[in-house]
Amino acid sequence: MGNSVISVKGLSVSYERKRVLANIFLEIEKGRVIGVVGPNGAGKSTLFKAILGLIDINTGLIKIKGNDIKASRKEMAYVPQKNDVDWNFPATVMDIVLMGRYPHKGMFQRLSAEDREIANHALEETGMTSFRDRQIGELSGGQQQRVFLARALCQQAEIFFLDEPFVGVDITTEEKIISILKALAADGKTLLVVHHDLSSVDDYFDDVILLNQRLVSYGPTSETFTQANIKKAYRGQLPVLHDVGKLDD
Repeated sequence: MGNSVISVKGLSVSYERKRVLANIFLEIEKGRVIGVVGPNGAGKSTLFKAILGLIDINTGLIKIKGNDIKASRKEMAYVPQKNDVDWNFPATVMDIVLMGRYPHKGMFQRLSAEDREIANHALEETGMTSFRDRQIGELSGGQQQRVFLARALCQQAEIFFLDEPFVGVDITTEEKIISILKALAADGKTLLVVHHDLSSVDDYFDDVILLNQRLVSYGPTSETFTQANIKKAYRGQLPVLHDVGKLDD
């Protein structure tokens, strides 16, 4: 694809001899909000970590805008699962958000006034300005997610990976986050989001990756998020769904 920003060819990943991802091929287009959907253990987080270069892979080739992962790290921002974060770490909201500037700094370069201005703008955009001096462990689940989204915004990346950003957040935060993601996509950014609530997939995502260790289907949501593909992905172990009309077809 001429507009491809992520190219994944033949990706396979194993943990302790157990295959987690097998022979994945993807071409991710620029300026899209993409849902990554599948059951627990499907390899969704592993896919993110492989593309980000955070884990070793068995086989495959991954390119970011035609370049190797190491050359593209500044352009990729990662919002991890909440369980992967040490919320007792003695850092303030501003400390965490400013971490988004580190990929742009040399080893001995200090943060500048411009870096702090970018961080302040990210806090404002996520509605977290008044919490800037709070320790991260004092925040609610929704506020914590906003802080890590602000860190990603502060990085000024081109590609965003969000691993279950809506888990444990209130509806106001969820609506705020998806609004920010859609605005970023309209600005040409690319966003991949691990998501579990199948009832909101149609509203939230331009494209969907249905995954269960192997790629089940990938494409525009209206064409990909079908009853047949969902059944293939979940292999008959479908969760309870609400308001997903196509599942009743």
